[in-house]
Amino acid sequence: MPGDSVGASAQRIVANVESVIDGKHDAVTHALTVLLAEGHLLIEDVPGVGKTVLAKALARSVDCSVSRIQFTPDLLPSDVTGVSVFDQSSRQFAFKPGPVFANIVIGDEINRASPKTQSALLECMEEHQVTVDGVTYPLPEPFTVVATQNPIEMEGTYALPEAQRDRFMARISMGYPDRASELEMLGTRETSSPLDAVEAVVSDAELRAMIVAVRNVFVSMPVKEYAVAIVRATRDDRELRLGASPRATLQLVRAAKARAAMHGREFALPDDVDALAAPVLGHRLVPTSRALGQHHNDGDLLIAEIVDRIVRATPVPLGAAAGR
Repeated sequence: MPGDSVGASAQRIVANVESVIDGKHDAVTHALTVLLAEGHLLIEDVPGVGKTVLAKALARSVDCSVSRIQFTPDLLPSDVTGVSVFDQSSRQFAFKPGPVFANIVIGDEINRASPKTQSALLECMEEHQVTVDGVTYPLPEPFTVVATQNPIEMEGTYALPEAQRDRFMARISMGYPDRASELEMLGTRETSSPLDAVEAVVSDAELRAMIVAVRNVFVSMPVKEYAVAIVRATRDDRELRLGASPRATLQLVRAAKARAAMHGREFALPDDVDALAAPVLGHRLVPTSRALGQHHNDGDLLIAEIVDRIVRATPVPLGAAAGR
């Protein structure tokens, strides 16, 4: 699929999702970027701002298999991955796939499940497979987990460990809508939900072609060096006690390729890296206690400032698209 076709299809998906989500263009485009880059998305925000609605609207805009898992404290790992059931007729155990066997898996309130259940997603997210009773089953391709969580009400929740947070390509927040968008929402949702009218605008074959096109986006060596410089700077920053991992470097470049394709380009630019540095790196960074205290314990604001400072301080390469 040529770059302009990818851009046109991406615009259709974005417009379709925005018919449900008002005034959140950046959140919608970031979500689609992660899907096309074959990553996983964590949507973290306060209740009632449309986290699950965004996930559902994105899933419904593409003609592929979708499943939803409501994470609760009593959810078991087998409720996610599946379980082997004894078949009386054949006198053998047969594997019954769980809801994770879908192209897009929506995990609602993922931090409400126990760490044991959360860990059931580790193999799925990293290796796109499930191992049950010593047998490995491949997951369908493409495979994307879109998880939501509420960072405010922490009673009865289990914070995601760093190893699992690192498996998410990006973390985004919805934020409150502006006044005009909130007024428009009152009119459009007074009698029915716009989500009921959302239909697929891209077929499964088109989505696969878009993903292949993203894989083939050219990334010059200067752009790669630029991404590496930004990630390595997080490991040496005095306000951070944990910087971004090598996996973060890989996913930052993949996300940049997806953004380039969504803009109709067949090559990535430093601008693509800049635009995605915060959502791709932010949730992987852990500030020092001293820096956190100086920012009134507002970790998200501190991380955003650190990433912005690092991006501005990193020299932008010249001739970044050269060598094609």
